[in-house]
Amino acid sequence: MSTHRPSSRDLPARHPRFARTPPVRLVLGAAVAAVVFAACGGSDDIGSSDAADPPATGPSLTEPPVTAETRPLIEADPTTVPQVASSPVDVRISGLAALRGSLPEGAPEPAVPLEEIRSGGPPPDGIPPIDVPTFLPTDAVDFLEDNEPVLAVDIEGESRAYPVQILMWHEIVNDTIAGVPVSVTYCPLCNSAVAYDRRVGDRIVDFGTSGSLWNSALVMYDRQTETLWSHFSGAGIVGELTDVQLDMFPVQTVPWRVWRDANPDGLVLSRETGFSRNYGRNPYPGYDNVNSTPFLFEGEVDGTFTAMTRIVGIERDGDALGVPLFRLSEEQTVHATLAGDEIVVFWEPGTASALDAGSIADGDDIGATGVFLTELDGDQLTFTASDAGFVDDQTGSTWNLLGRAVDGPLDGSRLDRIAHLDTFWFAWAAFQPDSALID
Repeated sequence: MSTHRPSSRDLPARHPRFARTPPVRLVLGAAVAAVVFAACGGSDDIGSSDAADPPATGPSLTEPPVTAETRPLIEADPTTVPQVASSPVDVRISGLAALRGSLPEGAPEPAVPLEEIRSGGPPPDGIPPIDVPTFLPTDAVDFLEDNEPVLAVDIEGESRAYPVQILMWHEIVNDTIAGVPVSVTYCPLCNSAVAYDRRVGDRIVDFGTSGSLWNSALVMYDRQTETLWSHFSGAGIVGELTDVQLDMFPVQTVPWRVWRDANPDGLVLSRETGFSRNYGRNPYPGYDNVNSTPFLFEGEVDGTFTAMTRIVGIERDGDALGVPLFRLSEEQTVHATLAGDEIVVFWEPGTASALDAGSIADGDDIGATGVFLTELDGDQLTFTASDAGFVDDQTGSTWNLLGRAVDGPLDGSRLDRIAHLDTFWFAWAAFQPDSALID
């Protein structure tokens, strides 16, 4: 394999896991807008009185959307780490106001053209974030199939899993892990999961969904300044904190089976969210078809791949690298150099696509990925995939998808994880136009 930045070329042959035969062309627009309203679920939160009533049915809905309901107060689970109190609300230069056409006087110049920020349909927090997450111990979870995707986050040795079947309907979880305030975020439209540190200067902020999109990716807002933030990049784009960059924590999207077996003492986000949603159902069936069109994306799609080709995207110290999933799945391990560091990308089968079938567990097997530094205790390791996992060539130790040695001389060791995105080509090319590619 080689690393390069292509211009334009013929599309490569598609791996059968990542395309259907024959290809199905989706009719998007109104259909996706309908499912966005389904995720919104009517009028749970602020601004809902301005929203249009969701349709009773829609061409992309597998079930009628949830009607409006009152959000009940829920008690935090005893296993939940207590929330860190947020800073006092201080709305001076509101980015949300700019979406209403009135950027306040004295506001910084927006980092992106305001006309490129498009309404996705719901009002702010119409897709309600989870602000009081509750958790279950691993052995108490009975609502996940082995192949269902969960977002794996580990901070200072504390491991948590956030099921995509829940994040699909909420997109943001404001949480605290090992005393660190974090937001775990997921955007179905660009299929990306990112965790951010909620500490911004001397503030601790919490995030909501703005109801808007930039490059078909979630635009968040913080409730302390109402600055708008790009979920994809973690940068403030409109408002008081424009150009501020959030710190990122690594997230892996892995099958429940892998995370469960590796984390018997971990915590799992519960379905007790305070909202009634069709958890386990995919409100965007067929959206990830390799020949379909992203919703409300108006940019030019780099013709290297189709817009919805899956990409593992890695950015480190200003350098970016994309690895097409159909290539990675053939090799299962890819070694590369990025920003002067030697890295390895793992892939193994066994994870259902959350955006394929009406039931998430029935989605096509797209596998799961992990990205790691290959240096361990001063030694460089190289890896080969095996039926048992990933074997390093230097010691013969076997490693799992989470970068932990589970057998051999290095049993118990852990590789340093690198933050990466499992996403679609249109989004990676839009946000990282100068990215190198593994061919």
